[in-house]
This record gives sequence, structure tokens and C-alpha cells, in this order.
Amino acid sequence: MKSFDVGIDSYSLQPLNLTPDQVLNWAKQHHADGVHFTEINRPPDRALDKIFLRDLSQQAESASLYLEWGGGQHLPYDTATWDVKDIYSENLRAAQEAHHLGTSIVRSCSGGLMRWADKAPPTEILLMGMTEALVKQRDFLTDLNVTLAIELHFEFTTFELLRLFDRCGAEPGGYLGICLDTMNLLTMLEDPVLGTERILPWVVATHAKDGALLLNDEGLVSFTTEIGKGQIDFPRILSLLSTLNRKIRLSVEDHGGSFAIPIFNLSFLSRFPDLTPTELSRLIQLAFHGNQGVQEGKAAPLDRALWPGICESRVQRGVHYLKQLCGSGPGKE
Repeated sequence: MKSFDVGIDSYSLQPLNLTPDQVLNWAKQHHADGVHFTEINRPPDRALDKIFLRDLSQQAESASLYLEWGGGQHLPYDTATWDVKDIYSENLRAAQEAHHLGTSIVRSCSGGLMRWADKAPPTEILLMGMTEALVKQRDFLTDLNVTLAIELHFEFTTFELLRLFDRCGAEPGGYLGICLDTMNLLTMLEDPVLGTERILPWVVATHAKDGALLLNDEGLVSFTTEIGKGQIDFPRILSLLSTLNRKIRLSVEDHGGSFAIPIFNLSFLSRFPDLTPTELSRLIQLAFHGNQGVQEGKAAPLDRALWPGICESRVQRGVHYLKQLCGSGPGKE
């Protein structure tokens, strides 16, 4: 297996309220290879301008750390009201920031929970709106050499995103791509290995996250675990990522919490029309083993309120696990 750079997503350390330079220092001190910035907790006397971004870029370069950027949007709707909103200006700003940083990755996360909200528009309507909005952004993303990396979150499945890319006339390695969140696939009722195989040509960035499933009276529950202690088949997924002809970084994103997936509600389940019996069966098997794991004390959901007290140690162990797995050792040589 080829070696990967293993870094962190700044969201994992959010409880520490670190400034960007402190996040970079934390990464370097704990043998991470870079930072994927979800948010910027900048000092009150600093504007998020070209000078700030170039200073951040120079600090990362001097420490031999990679940078990837967040702040992108792909869903042109206010997910609280479902009113149409303009994402062109937001993505242009994020792409320009990435350009000043010297990175080609802008992660996009719109944060919608459409399938869990009865009043949300149908998925097909949302995909049509996304297509119209994203096609208009092709030129500036291409000119700035930036890929809008749509995170596998709680919005769309890999099946649907593949249809989106086709409608947008996009090609792998172009203006649209995927940030592969290895654990969120479970929440969207996708086997992590099968989902990775489907979307593989489009992957440009990652949220390396472990997790597991449980079975209860209402259906499934997904929850995060320390990397290496959950059900995500990282050896297989890294083997798949190794086949890509572009550099992929593994950015550890970790947090507490769990998420209900009420698959015994047939109305909810019908909102996943691409889900096959084979894949659902694999998920049920994972949940069965997840219940066993809880009974045996191997893994259990972590209350989000407890995350601040363990975030540093758990993220550090996650970085170490992935480095050992892909053969890059405890730190950069």
C-alpha cells in the first residue's frame, strides 16, 4: 500500500478554540502531516484577507504541512426554510481563499437533513437546483484551479452524486469532486467499502472517520468511534484510494454523538430508492455485530458533552493508527 499524508480536520479540535496558527502547531507537535480547515477561529485583530491567508500558507509550508480548505456550499437552499439562496458568491470567496492559500481543495458541506424532515423538497428537486447552481460555477473554479469537494454528509448518497456529476457535465479531476467521509456513508445507508468503490474516481479529499452501527426498536443508530475501533474497513478503503493517480490526504475528523436512522419507518426508508437488499443486509449485519460490541464493552456511542475532555488524545491516536496502517510511521521523515 502506498503511503498517505495523515492530517487532521480542525473541527476535531473545535472545543480547544485554537487559532489557525495554533492548529498548525498542534498538528506538527503531534506528528500530523497537515490540516483541513473546517472553520477559522482567527484572532479578533486579524481579517480573513489575502495577507492572513498567505501568512497561514507560509507557516504551513515552513512546517511541511499540507492545507485544505472548507467553506464551500453545494445546496442552493436555506435548509431551515427551503427558500432558494445564492451560493455563487460564497463559493467564489472560498475558492479565492483557497487560491491564496495555495491549495486546490475547497470542501463543501451544506448540512441538510432532508430525508429526516418531512417538509423538505424531494431529493430530485434538490438535485435539479444543485445542477443549475453548480454549472454556473465551473468557470471560476476552473480558472482558480480549485475543486469543489462535496462532502459525503447527510444530504445525498453516492448514487445521487454520480447522477449530479453527469448532469453537470463534470469529469473526475475537474471542478467538482468528493470529500470521502468514511463513516457518514453508514448514516446514509451505504456500506463504506461499496460506497467508496462507487464514488472512487471522484475522491479528492477525505474525512477519515471511524464508526459503527447499532440496531434498536426504530431501526439503526450510527455513531463515531476512535479510529481503529469501529467497523470501517480502513485497509480496504486505503487500498482503493491507492489506485488513484492523484495525491489523497487522510484528514482525521472525529467527534462524539450518535444518529438515529429509522429504517423501520417505511416512509423514511423509501427516501433511499437506490438501496439494494444486498447492501441493506450488509448494514444489518454490521448493526448486529455493533450490538455485540457494546455488550462486550468494545465500542459505544460517546456523549458529545464528553468530547472536549478527550478530543486531543483520541485525535492523536487516530493519526497514529492511520500512519501505522499505511506505513508512514509516527511522523514525517
